[in-house]
Order: sequence, then C-alpha cells, then structure tokens
Amino acid sequence: MPELAAPHDEQAADVEEAAADVLREVLLHQRRLRDGGCDGTVCDRCVRHHLDAVRAAMKTGRPLEFVLPAFPVKSPNPAKVLGHLPDTAEELALRFLDELCERIGKLYAPGAVITICSDGRVFNDLLGVSDEHVTGYARALDNMIAEAGASRLRTFALDDVHRDAGHEEMRAKLTDGYAPSLDELRTEVRGGGAPLAMYRGITRFMLEDLSGPHYAGTRSALQRRCRDLAYRVIQRSRAWGNLLDGIFPDAVRLSIHPQPCGTEKIGILLAETPDAWLTPWHSVAVEVGGRFTLMKRAEAEAAGALPVFRGGRPTHYVLEPAARACA
Repeated sequence: MPELAAPHDEQAADVEEAAADVLREVLLHQRRLRDGGCDGTVCDRCVRHHLDAVRAAMKTGRPLEFVLPAFPVKSPNPAKVLGHLPDTAEELALRFLDELCERIGKLYAPGAVITICSDGRVFNDLLGVSDEHVTGYARALDNMIAEAGASRLRTFALDDVHRDAGHEEMRAKLTDGYAPSLDELRTEVRGGGAPLAMYRGITRFMLEDLSGPHYAGTRSALQRRCRDLAYRVIQRSRAWGNLLDGIFPDAVRLSIHPQPCGTEKIGILLAETPDAWLTPWHSVAVEVGGRFTLMKRAEAEAAGALPVFRGGRPTHYVLEPAARACA
C-alpha cells in the first residue's frame, strides 16, 4: 500500500505550485533582452530563479511585494511626448499593473502590491529636466493612481529617503553611498553581454531625449556627451537599486528595461509596443482599432493620428486603421 503524503508535504507542494503560477502570470508580460537566453512564451528558467522569494512570502501568508523603479518624468524631447505631465500612456500602464495584482490575487488570496519607486529625482539633472517638473509629474501620478482606484499600487521616491535634504544633496548622497565607480562600469561594458546591451540602449535613449529642437550643437558632439551620460545613468540606476534592496529586502524586483534570462530582475512590458525599450514616459498612447499601443509623438503624427483632449490638454492620439496602413 503506498504511503500517504504528510500534510505538510502537501502544503509545501501547494505553495510551490501557487508560487510558480504567480510567476508565470507576471512573466506573460516579460520584457526580454534580445538573445538574452529566455526560451518559450514563459521562460521556466526565469520562473525557477524567483521561486524562493515568492515562496517565502506565501509561507508566511503575507501579500506578495513587487518593486518597480519606473515612472520618473516625461522625456524632455517634444518629438516623443505630449508634455511634462503624465497622460493616457501612464494611465494605461498604471491600470495594467493594478490589474496584474488583481489577477495574482485570484491565484494567491492575500494578493500582491507593487511599489512604484519613481526615479525621476535620481536622473533628472542628467536629462536637463527641472526638479519642478519631477515634482509635478510625481504629484499628478499620485492623483492618477487615486482617481483610477488602483489600490494595489504604492509610490516611493528619493524624496522619501532624504526628507530634509535639497535635491542636489539627495542625488549626491545616493551616489556617494550606493553607486559603483564609473571605471567599474566601463570595465563591465567592455566585457560585452547584457551590460553592453544596456549601455547601448540607454545611450540611444539619451540621444533621442536630448536631440530636441532646443539643441544647437553637432550630432557628433551630442553622441559623445550621451555616451558619457549613459554611464552616469547606469551608475545612478545601480545606486538606486542598491538602496531599494536595503529598503525592500523581501520584494521581487521588476524592471522596465529588457533583462537577460534568470537575473535578479524581471523585465516587464507596461503596454503594447513594437519596441521593447519604449516606455510611457518616452512616448504617447495611440488608439488604433479600439486598442492602444505606444508610439513616439512624431511618428504618431506622421502616421496621421489625431490628438484627443481632456481638460484642455492633449492626452493621447487616435489613429484610424486605414490611415496607419497608408502611412
């Protein structure tokens, strides 16, 4: 007669299965690094890599916690965005994240929360964006979360770490306390692989962000500047990540950047987009045939998309399918 499994063994198996199901739900929206090693619609190796963190939370019966450094501030390039405040692109992304937590709640009763760690104050000086615009974006984002009833989302920022410090002092404390040296990062990038892909992707974004109509220099000079700035963005990003690891030690880390297989972060797509690097704050939302996608503003307008206004300001575009086919 076969032996019956002990109750605690059955419970452990149930937790294991539930943890895997939760991760598969998240990884359905995985933002992958090209040739990063992931396989299949949902990568089983990525599932296994994060099982311990999810399993540990489930064993205590607490809500699952995810941390997402994102929603910093709008790109300063008007060819990419509609303005400096969050709009429909952010609204769609926030609703997606809240709905993702809701779906997780159907798999695991205590549910999940996502803490959006807004990194606008971390990088804005490198982008030439004012601290006032960072503050305005953050306040509008909080209002958007409240108005959407996105109760499973939280926000956190560098301002919450150094409440009595000036903005420049906040950034200096972050870099001095948590960042690797630029020489260390250059060595990593020279080694190729994921660090090089990240460096190239951020350099491209910096070049796009800073090449707006306000720039009067040469393309080659701007390229040199952006290559240098990319290292500083990575340096600050690493510092911000190290700080968050200490503040949220039990959280599963999400990322808006494509990630290689089986790393500490899960890259996650916040909206439908043909470009795995495109984010709501580098683009506009465009409705095509009842569905939304992300596009750069100039591309949307070149395709014939028309702006939609709310409260006197444009929030997204509508593109008739026939117009898109002719573009």
